[in-house]
Amino acid sequence: MQSQDVAQRNAPLSLTGPVVDVEQAEAALVEYYPRLVRLAYLVLPPGLGRSRRVLTAHSLVQRALPRNRTPAPVIPAQSTGRDGDPGYTLVRLKVLRTALEAGLPLRAKAWPKRAQLPPLLPRVWGLKLFPRSGGADELALDQGLSTLSGPARAAYALRGLERLTDDGVGEVLATVGVADPEGAVLEAGGIPAEYGLLHSPEFDPCSLQARPTDLMRRRQHLKAALAAGAALLMCGALLGLPGEGWGPEGAAAPPYARNPAAQAALDPAKLTRVPPTAWRSSARTDFSVWPARGDLTGDRALLRRALAVWARPGETVQVSVTPGTLSGGPAGPPQLLYAGTLDAARVVILYDGLRIARYAEPVDGTQGAALDFARVDGAGRAEASAVVLGRSDGNVRYLLAPWVKKAAERDLMKPGSGAMDLTLTDGVTAPLASPALRSGPCTSWNVLQVTDGGRTRMLTDLGELVPARLTTGRPGSPGEVSGASALRTWQPFACSLGTMRSAGVRGVNAWAFNEQPLPDASGSAAWVCTRAETWRGGGARVLAQFHTPGGAYGAAAAQAENVPACGPRDPHVLAGVLWKSKAGDWYLLAAGGRDTASVRATGGVNGQARSSLLTVPAEQGAQAQLKGTLKDGRSLRGLR
Repeated sequence: MQSQDVAQRNAPLSLTGPVVDVEQAEAALVEYYPRLVRLAYLVLPPGLGRSRRVLTAHSLVQRALPRNRTPAPVIPAQSTGRDGDPGYTLVRLKVLRTALEAGLPLRAKAWPKRAQLPPLLPRVWGLKLFPRSGGADELALDQGLSTLSGPARAAYALRGLERLTDDGVGEVLATVGVADPEGAVLEAGGIPAEYGLLHSPEFDPCSLQARPTDLMRRRQHLKAALAAGAALLMCGALLGLPGEGWGPEGAAAPPYARNPAAQAALDPAKLTRVPPTAWRSSARTDFSVWPARGDLTGDRALLRRALAVWARPGETVQVSVTPGTLSGGPAGPPQLLYAGTLDAARVVILYDGLRIARYAEPVDGTQGAALDFARVDGAGRAEASAVVLGRSDGNVRYLLAPWVKKAAERDLMKPGSGAMDLTLTDGVTAPLASPALRSGPCTSWNVLQVTDGGRTRMLTDLGELVPARLTTGRPGSPGEVSGASALRTWQPFACSLGTMRSAGVRGVNAWAFNEQPLPDASGSAAWVCTRAETWRGGGARVLAQFHTPGGAYGAAAAQAENVPACGPRDPHVLAGVLWKSKAGDWYLLAAGGRDTASVRATGGVNGQARSSLLTVPAEQGAQAQLKGTLKDGRSLRGLR
């Protein structure tokens, strides 16, 4: 629970900051190279051994440069000397992310990430390199760090080396993709805070000792390498015999094998193409009945590159995957949805029945190619209304379903301002502002409004390939956000959608589950529960919010993940908040759904009400536990 004056501050900031040039990032990397390598060394798993950790730490830092101009995430202030340096911010996040990836276990059905493999460079033959040994205190700290998880080691290192607060550490860990940043911070607090020891030679991968490797084993390895080289030459000669090839494949990596099934999936001639009117008579209305559109659907070379990169993305390809989505190649020839020129890029959209894949390359070559994946299995007519074609200059452009006849842009925070029509060209919308790309305070939230026959739907860009559908109403029977009442329900809570970016969200429903008179007679506050469902089924995010009259934003009263509350399986919810009146008095306000028979508070605040609403005088900062009883006799606990 949190107080009204804190929770109603300006809405959360965007996760992106100033754009960083490659030269700016390189300058930061060179200037702070020893600190970055030390940070990587501390985060890497101890099981690698000291020598491999040293080489891997140097390798990760040297590969941390962005390939082009990149927005730097907004994170807490740095320690002295790096405050406000977006280049250092960007490089440090890349080092942390790859160091954490190096500690992930290898999976049998997935290709290993580059950080999980031994580094190709730097490489020192015949020598082992490791930091100088410290004293007993350093050894004890090293042993303590070895018992922590990777995110917890990162939290400890950020505290000690970067001097960040716990909140700052949590924000950095969340930015690099740690699932439970608060848990990592708590776990890191389980070992002594000997942060000064982190600056000792024990943890300095730039000040090293050298020893020889096992000389007898080296001789045996040399003999084995000579034999393997001879076999490789024989295989190369056989593979070099004349035969048919696929021609240039752009940014794709070299093929692993030439088996007929894999090759059929890469043949542009075998792509599935749906007739433009197939959706009118089909029993299904989803991505499977989208026709192929765009001015480059006949460009076989472009389609071949897109298919090859999907199957084997090269090291220069920027790959993004929504949570719960597989990134492997297609099992068979996919369906072509779009191939065309968009702004300064060539874009191809493909669908394999489970995933949408978007391939993009510059119009003047293949350097800087990107590949994005989104999971869309089980999509219906509503979820298959739009796909993101591209984002640039703070705007987003969509490819719409063939059954969408009209599109408009609307500001969710201004329900009375009306919608602005968007021009459609062969299903492609004109650019509209994307809230996923905005920086600065949240003062607007622009959404895509589509009209399908007589039904209007609202979709929002959350930084992924498929926009999330917005609905409102009681879980199990929500309605579209089209009428004035539904738009007013979403208005104070639009900016809370920013917390759901890049989480694989399928749809978000807002349910006004109760209304509570304020004890100082200043009006009534609205209780609204927003639930974000994901494409993977699990990972739903539930947020209970509290909105007082005249406030621009809702206050987050409680939140939880992976719980059935506020959903179709269990529509019940109970939440509370500490609220300060204009006279300076504090109260605990709590509410359940209208089918709640009683609410009770215990702990720092005690009180009970035989209704769905509870109002109890309280002290500032008091903590309370909530419990309710439904009208059918079942118990209900506060959302957490």
